[in-house]
Amino acid sequence: MKYKIHDLADVQTENIGEDTMIWQFCVILKNAKIGRNCNINCNVFIENDVVIGNNVTVKPGVQIWDGVTLEDNVFVGPNVTFTNDLIPRSKKYPTEFSKTLVKKGASIGANSTIIAGNIIGEDALIGAGSVITKDIPANTVWFGNPAKHSGYITKEGIILNLMLKDKEGNSYHFVNDKLVLKK
Repeated sequence: MKYKIHDLADVQTENIGEDTMIWQFCVILKNAKIGRNCNINCNVFIENDVVIGNNVTVKPGVQIWDGVTLEDNVFVGPNVTFTNDLIPRSKKYPTEFSKTLVKKGASIGANSTIIAGNIIGEDALIGAGSVITKDIPANTVWFGNPAKHSGYITKEGIILNLMLKDKEGNSYHFVNDKLVLKK
């Protein structure tokens, strides 16, 4: 299978990777780029200047506007909203929209809002309902409005507190920008 598009989706782009599934009631504009093995759930809107990597999951009710890039293995929860204009006005458009980058392996929880112009680092975890107003470092966990740094997360998905300890009390440390268990 090259890719699959539900009969009730309006997909104008041909830039879609193999094994990607696009569900009903999606609207995807003609210049959007979507990688391999992605799952674009129902009721998703994807604008023109959008790049989505491989193995990305976008849950229902998400809007991805011009200027947003989602790298490989990103998870976007239900009803996440990205913005792209820091001073929006009706019928007045900026010369260029702000860019937002979600790096490899990052996860964004349901109902979060990502303010334009920020970078969410590799493997970062954004808790449900959070509002992201600044760059988020790799391997960190953020919750709230505005989101506050509340811990760390390993590549394997183990959540650590601010002291770099897991729930069993094991200590971790950074080695070459990656969190590893202290021996």
